[in-house]
Amino acid sequence: MSGTVEFSHLAKDLKICRILNGMWQTAGGHGQIRPGDAIGQMLEYHEAGLTTWDMADIYGPAEEFFGEFRKMLKKTRGEAELAHVQGLTKFVPNPGPMTRTIVEHHIEKSMKRMDVKRIDAVQFHWWDYGDTRYLDALHHLSKMRDEGRIGHIALTNFDTERVETIMESGFRPVSNQVQYSIIDQRPEVKMAPFCQRHNMKILSYGTLLGGFLSEKYLGKPEPAGGDLYTLSLQKYKQMIDAWGGWDLFQELLGVLDMIARRHEAGIANVATRYILDRPAVGGVIIGARLGISQHISDNLRTFAVKLDGGDLGEIRSVTSRANDLYGIIGDCGGEYR
Repeated sequence: MSGTVEFSHLAKDLKICRILNGMWQTAGGHGQIRPGDAIGQMLEYHEAGLTTWDMADIYGPAEEFFGEFRKMLKKTRGEAELAHVQGLTKFVPNPGPMTRTIVEHHIEKSMKRMDVKRIDAVQFHWWDYGDTRYLDALHHLSKMRDEGRIGHIALTNFDTERVETIMESGFRPVSNQVQYSIIDQRPEVKMAPFCQRHNMKILSYGTLLGGFLSEKYLGKPEPAGGDLYTLSLQKYKQMIDAWGGWDLFQELLGVLDMIARRHEAGIANVATRYILDRPAVGGVIIGARLGISQHISDNLRTFAVKLDGGDLGEIRSVTSRANDLYGIIGDCGGEYR
């Protein structure tokens, strides 16, 4: 059973689908992607109402795929249909001088690849907090926004301390993209309360742990080595280990499976709905393995799931026994620094 597609506003003039199609898997490590198949599947996602795309300048051909998708959509549905597509990309420069010329070069390159005259939102990431020239980059991005080449400025994997510094410097990002899942609830310590106070949204990724939060792993022995056949599985297996290990994770999957059956849904639907219902969350990014596999109907089913207090209590009965990831890793984005 599919529910009505949900949307949220990151800003008055930027409405996004609350399940965003993540394109990080085009960067490699998730199987060979054929461009023609990928573009065709992007059209299928769009037709189903999943109209928002999350990409980055470092995600291999993601921006080019988006540009070709826009051209195909214009050809098949007319130019007016392009107004119903939202493209969010990331600007991920190496730390160093952030002059106007450097920033413009990177953003204009993304614009050309995406086949747009205005990027809906640029989500800025910075690797090294010791280099405060991220504020220079934000200054130049703001100028490009004021000139109309960028719709909105957003952030990716910044911690709460740095977001506060950014706001104190006069910048107003509309969102911060961070890892957020049933097992990784670090955003609830500082980030989510901060975002709520400042009318800023969280866009969450890693919500399905690269596919671990699914029936595929329920009742299965702990995977290792070749079983972890994508970069996402390798990354999130480490997160499961830090959180509490495979046995506790199996308990969680069992509880999620019972809840899912009551709601005529799947484990992934329950895991996604859980994060969508968090107060500061504007949307959840779910990876699209374009041309390899698709989860359009599964994603749509999430919108029909309504978790109640009993469901949440059952989930807490497991998560309350897990390790404190905030204490182990630190605030949002700490795993990258």
